[in-house]
Parts: sequence; C-alpha cells; structure tokens
Amino acid sequence: MIEEKEFDLATTLVKDMMVDGEKVAHVQNSNPLEHALLVLTKTGYNAVPVLDFQGTFEGVISKSDIIEAMFGVERIELEKLETLTVVDVMDAEAPRLLMDDTLEAALHELINYNFVCVVDEDGEMQGIITRRQLLKEYRNDFYQSRQKSS
Repeated sequence: MIEEKEFDLATTLVKDMMVDGEKVAHVQNSNPLEHALLVLTKTGYNAVPVLDFQGTFEGVISKSDIIEAMFGVERIELEKLETLTVVDVMDAEAPRLLMDDTLEAALHELINYNFVCVVDEDGEMQGIITRRQLLKEYRNDFYQSRQKSS
C-alpha cells in the first residue's frame, strides 16, 4: 500500500502498486480454449493475461471471447473448446504498461479495462494493476485528506 503522502497520480509509479506477476492467474497462448475457460471459471475472473512460454505478455482472454468463438450460425459449437487455442481468440491489442509508467497513465487505460498488465522492457509480464486497486487507493487518499481538513 502506498503511504498517504506519496499518493499522486502524476508521480507514483505503477510498480509501486501492481500485484506481483507470480500471484496472477494466466494462461499460455497455446492452451486450448477449454483450459482457458476452466481457469477463468475456477478463479472467478472474467479475463486473464495470456503469456508465451517465456513469460512474454501476448494479450488477454476473456469468457466473452471464448463464448463468442463458440457461436456458430445455427448452434453453439462446443467442439471449438478443443480445436481452438487461446491465441486464436485472445485480444492481442490489450494495453500494457511499463513498470515506470505513472498511475496517471494507468488510470487512462483502466477506464476501459478491469486490469492492465505491467511488463518490463522486454515485454515480460511483471504483474497487473487493477481498477479496483486504484479506486481504493484514491478513496483512501480522499478520506484521509478530508479528515486532515476537519
């Protein structure tokens, strides 16, 4: 958690608030959709990062991406869970942040995403920053500043 005096969107860095990558559920780009759906269902998340075998961030896959891929013209094609892989349906355009980006940069990305992956200069995922985290920190800062002025 960021100390009260240090919370400033323009100067606080993403790396100071991110969830460490080792604690983040993810799937690999070559996993079948069935595996990705199991991970999403068991963790309760709507989306997770997609990594390659070296840990490089490739994109994000969501339950919605998987469900949409299963819709055929006349029926839901469950066999696609086995025949398609994560890379076939993931969002490869999902934003990413660098560890030294500011919370202001994170805020801009978190408007449209529940979380954004944080990568190093080689693209390897180091963690995530979540909308919830940022809002909680902002709320705490807001209430602390109100208490000071009372």
